[in-house]
Amino acid sequence: MYWVYLFVAGLFEIGFTTALKLSDGFAKLIPSLLFLVCACFSFWLLLKAIQGIPLGTAYAVWTGIGAFGTVLVGIIFFGESTSIIRILLLLALVLSVIGLKFSATLK
Repeated sequence: MYWVYLFVAGLFEIGFTTALKLSDGFAKLIPSLLFLVCACFSFWLLLKAIQGIPLGTAYAVWTGIGAFGTVLVGIIFFGESTSIIRILLLLALVLSVIGLKFSATLK
């Protein structure tokens, strides 16, 4: 269940970074409120996740999910670059997150 908490926390991280972009420096009310709601849920779920996942692993996976998803949002909705190097680095990020997940139980 801890990994589910962590995954959903990462999704809320994507939500709060996207809302941050849309808030126009917190000048727009709805995206600003969405940022606060998503950030609170994201941190709360991260807190739940670290009760059963090592802190360093959980934090790295959380930021990895958020970074990957935020880059995808940027590409799909904000017309950001899709260069081959960017795609390869995203692949490396995904592989790193998967590796951290499977190495979390190793001593």
